[in-house]
Amino acid sequence: MKIEKIEHIGIAVKSITNAMRFYGDILNLGLSEIVDVPNRKLRIAFIELSGTKLELLESMGEGSVIDRFIQKKGEGIHHICFEVEDFDKVVSELKDKKVEFVDEPRIGAEGKKIVFLQPKNAFGVLIELKEK
Repeated sequence: MKIEKIEHIGIAVKSITNAMRFYGDILNLGLSEIVDVPNRKLRIAFIELSGTKLELLESMGEGSVIDRFIQKKGEGIHHICFEVEDFDKVVSELKDKKVEFVDEPRIGAEGKKIVFLQPKNAFGVLIELKEK
């Protein structure tokens, strides 16, 4: 199994517009794109950095994963995403090692395979794996 890099850090926010006042206006980071994922009640804004990204996650409705996260923990870091080579092999190896997943692998917002690991596997950190 080979983890290539930290692909992005997901940050739960109540409002991408408000968050960009800090990340854009104050830190001078540029927004590369905003993607709506209606079936997940989610809006995602990507901020490109050298070799990685920040992913701002805004709920588009009550009961979404991000809505529940913010209700419980407030705004802040939601997950860390690692890019992996040979995604299917990595998932299979992790299953063999009895690692638990939040759900089944699926296609993410950028058209690549993703899967989330149960936070209890990683000492409370929600980890996303994304195909290279």
